[in-house]
Amino acid sequence: MQTAPFRADQVGSLLRTEELRKARAAKEAGTIDNADLQAIEDSEIKRIIARQEEIGMRAVTDGEFRRSMWHYDFLERLDGVEAYQSDQGIAFKGGIATKAKGLRVNGKIGFSDHPMLDHFRFLKENAHVTPKMTIPSPSVLHFRGGRKAVSETVYPDMADFFRDLGLAYQKAVHAFADAGCRYLQLDETNLAYLCDPEQCNMLRARGDDPDKLPLAYAEMINTAIAGRPSDMRITMHLCRGNFRSSFIATGGYEPVADVLFNRINVNGYFMEWDTDRAGGFEPLRLLPKGKMVVLGLVTSKTGTLESKDDLKRRINEAARFADMDQLCLSPQCGFASTEEGNTLAEAEQWAKLGRIVEVARELWGGA
Repeated sequence: MQTAPFRADQVGSLLRTEELRKARAAKEAGTIDNADLQAIEDSEIKRIIARQEEIGMRAVTDGEFRRSMWHYDFLERLDGVEAYQSDQGIAFKGGIATKAKGLRVNGKIGFSDHPMLDHFRFLKENAHVTPKMTIPSPSVLHFRGGRKAVSETVYPDMADFFRDLGLAYQKAVHAFADAGCRYLQLDETNLAYLCDPEQCNMLRARGDDPDKLPLAYAEMINTAIAGRPSDMRITMHLCRGNFRSSFIATGGYEPVADVLFNRINVNGYFMEWDTDRAGGFEPLRLLPKGKMVVLGLVTSKTGTLESKDDLKRRINEAARFADMDQLCLSPQCGFASTEEGNTLAEAEQWAKLGRIVEVARELWGGA
């Protein structure tokens, strides 16, 4: 029986429902309180869990329904991390930007407790198949702000920051394991960003060496997942940006493929290949035996439904470079990395997940 990742799988976030949007607006307006909002979140999460199971997904998420943004909501609750109102949001192609917010490190990085542990417990209690939890990769705390976002008084040497961040994440991974999590995903945007010359030039301009970061991030991720239970499956999702159907980075995986596949001790990789921005499948030739790649061939950025024939053709193209038994299928990213969501309808989202299940059954068999 296959373990995670599954032949038909998903990245994690789902479009926020109308009921949830109304509840959040009401909470912002002060007409309902936190308990009222949580009750609506609970109800809506139960509903989307049931919908995922009905479609045939063998791993379900809570859609990240309790989050505003895929990364800040986790990172700002680490010890030593502070959220603040920044001058501008994260800029995406097309002249759009996220809400203005930033993170800075003003104390020793650590992990004491986290509300997302309870978020996972609720998911697990209500799922009849594998509950999947997603958290940002530790590299996310470094990539966006770099040295300027880390107190030089607390961390005069950035090597100590990377060490402490990896160890804090190790405590987080073990805490999720203790809560019963056996399918954890690290959302790792930055290794894909390091394939984009524009992003690498930005890093050089601020004093970072983009050629050294892949190994530094790999070491930190390996520290984070060291000592996990033998039956805990950990995957990484690689992304080039996902906000209101826009993106940030461009470039194939070749510059980081060897480090990605052969130096990072995860079980599988969710990799976007829905457009030419991600390059070809050739980097899959470096995938070692025993690891899986989930092909992100179904775009989450538009509502257009991919044809089964086109998906099968592309999977067969990928199988020229990696064994078919090491491949799976998913959307290229989540449908709502932030609460705003991408520009497609809920019905289109569910149709895409259903199409993934159909294709996986026809190609690999099984229920």
